[in-house]
Amino acid sequence: MPGIGFVVPLLPGKREVDRGVMRSCWDGERRASHRAARARLGITREAVWIQPTPAGDVAVVYMEADDLPAALEGMATSQEPFDRWFREHVRDVHGVDLEQGMAPPEQILDYRAGED
Repeated sequence: MPGIGFVVPLLPGKREVDRGVMRSCWDGERRASHRAARARLGITREAVWIQPTPAGDVAVVYMEADDLPAALEGMATSQEPFDRWFREHVRDVHGVDLEQGMAPPEQILDYRAGED
């Protein structure tokens, strides 16, 4: 299953807001909506960590989907209520407008034991 990992900055003072929203998507009031949205977009795995750095906090994101470009495009363009709300959250805590798209990360290493 194709996967992608990337980081996005957390704007100053937004760590707890993001933590609360991600928890609500994982095991709280938004769980059902989040799962339905991810299923609709073909996303089979999504994990998020908050990582403090000397330059400020970042969110470390990992996502898997059979068709990653289509899943990311759907996140950026879907007019479903949860997807519109999620884009607003990303804009608020990360300063990133998903509707404008994001450049994909450049993979520069992929070590796997036992592979030549």
